Amino acid sequence: MTANDTINVALIGCRSMGWADLCAMLQNPGVQLVALCDVDQAVLDARTADAEKNWGRRPDQYRDYRRLLERKDVDAVIIGTPDHWHCLIMTDACAAGKDVYVEKPAANSIGECDAMVRAQQYYGRIVQVGQQKHSAEHWKQLHEFIASGKLGHIGRVRIWANFTYVVLTNPTPDAEPPATLDYDMWLGPAPRRPYSLTRNQSWRCFWDYGGGLMTDMGPHLLDMALWHMNVTEVPRRVSAVGGNFVNPDNKAETFDTLDVLYELPDFNIEWSNTAISTGPYGSINGLEFKGENGMLVTNYDWWEVIPQSGRMEPMKVMATPGEHVVHTGNFLDCVRSRRADQLACPITHGALCAKYAHLGNIAARTGLSLCYDDQKHTFHNKVADRLITRPYRKPWKMF
Repeated sequence: MTANDTINVALIGCRSMGWADLCAMLQNPGVQLVALCDVDQAVLDARTADAEKNWGRRPDQYRDYRRLLERKDVDAVIIGTPDHWHCLIMTDACAAGKDVYVEKPAANSIGECDAMVRAQQYYGRIVQVGQQKHSAEHWKQLHEFIASGKLGHIGRVRIWANFTYVVLTNPTPDAEPPATLDYDMWLGPAPRRPYSLTRNQSWRCFWDYGGGLMTDMGPHLLDMALWHMNVTEVPRRVSAVGGNFVNPDNKAETFDTLDVLYELPDFNIEWSNTAISTGPYGSINGLEFKGENGMLVTNYDWWEVIPQSGRMEPMKVMATPGEHVVHTGNFLDCVRSRRADQLACPITHGALCAKYAHLGNIAARTGLSLCYDDQKHTFHNKVADRLITRPYRKPWKMF
């Protein structure tokens, strides 16, 4: 493929972030949409009409992603499904010779993260994870500032994310799935469960399909801690406390309140989320890098240096829009050049961020202080080891 070649893309999972990824990607030159895939015909029909209206071309429709992957003219796929489908579709796409842009978190378990890295390396495909903050200019400037050493030694990175959508106070009862939805395909490798609208639309609140706020916002914000602090390995130890403390009547399986401590060789990362829409510095989410010479505080909109006793000059940098288009454009550039080393967020880094999120959840679910052996793929603890990989429902098999 040359720089002048048009890249044919297909979207698998059309409801929300997948559609946003597609819209961003199509703002880049030299790319066209050829197909959409979704297990809900109503969603598929609505998005097909949107695509025809927006881009003047009616994409082909698929209900089964495997049929889409059989097409020789599809160069790359976007995966915007619920988390429990990311791994299977990504590994199957790599096997079919497609490049992949997959939403975060990379996977719904630590074991799946490893499978995705193995597949990318085995098949040699270009795989970008949708952690688009890597392509934001103000985050790049922040990275350069921390790398300059002006903060001095950073002993702690504190992260917070406070949102209410992880609370389910009035879940809908079990019912027959709508006629437009292939519910068995929606479940895929996850265990057989009765259908409910809540399960289908608030899937992040159920362990079978997601990991609550930890695996939703966690990969973005943990990413900023790991990237800026040059972390390439799992923590030495992780401990956590979680529960439904703010909303005791919460019917979600995941936590509305979670505190995680990651111990690294010479600094700690602290994660905190609570289901209330407020947070430090007037921001519902953000990070605080605390160094010898002061603090650097940041969120999606700005970063600010707060000096310690005049050791630095105060400063504030505002965000600029457009990182989503830039991030998808970086993926397309790498598809053309075949330079996986130029990806802003390759699967190796996306998988590491997802592992940190899953480690936090596993520590909270078990109530244990854990050391994960990333080489031998074990906690050396039978209770925690059961949560490393989620069993797949037959006939689905992990790579």
